[in-house]
Amino acid sequence: MSGVRPETAAPRGGSASRGGAGTRGATGARGATGARSGAARGANRAGGEERALTSVAAGDRFRGEEPEHIPRLWHVTLSVSGARAPLTEVRRALEQLAHDHPFLLTSRYADDHAEIRYWEEARDLHDAAAVALRLWGEHRQTAGLPPWEIVGLEVIDRATYHQRIAAGYGPAPATPVGVHPF
Repeated sequence: MSGVRPETAAPRGGSASRGGAGTRGATGARGATGARSGAARGANRAGGEERALTSVAAGDRFRGEEPEHIPRLWHVTLSVSGARAPLTEVRRALEQLAHDHPFLLTSRYADDHAEIRYWEEARDLHDAAAVALRLWGEHRQTAGLPPWEIVGLEVIDRATYHQRIAAGYGPAPATPVGVHPF
């Protein structure tokens, strides 16, 4: 609001903390809460001045709305490897993992390694990576996954993923979802 400091502005829908008889306590014509007398408001508008609807400077954010607190989508590629296992058991285990966790996009496998790709919603890269690093170990028993170790992890944000696809890198968006051999 032009000419009004945030600490003197009235709460939305309430009355102003000061301003006298001419102060409007309800929302004004443009949606901003008035905190000055009607004469002062009219004088500013008569001069061609537009009032901002908020007292927060451009680019600033309200508390609790910083980007680090808003979940984002991260594309995760988890690579695992280990001793050879029967292909039918590897496939069945990956299918069980996908059934238990439908967020998995695609899994590729061989008898001694596998790659899992999926989207993770997390506050930041650290949280997405932490979840990814726990995925294989936490579900080894329930899904019957081979006792392989994690040998690779890539976590990228959504914008980077789409830039790579547009540039012709990475899996094509038409890659079939599901469990497939390499």
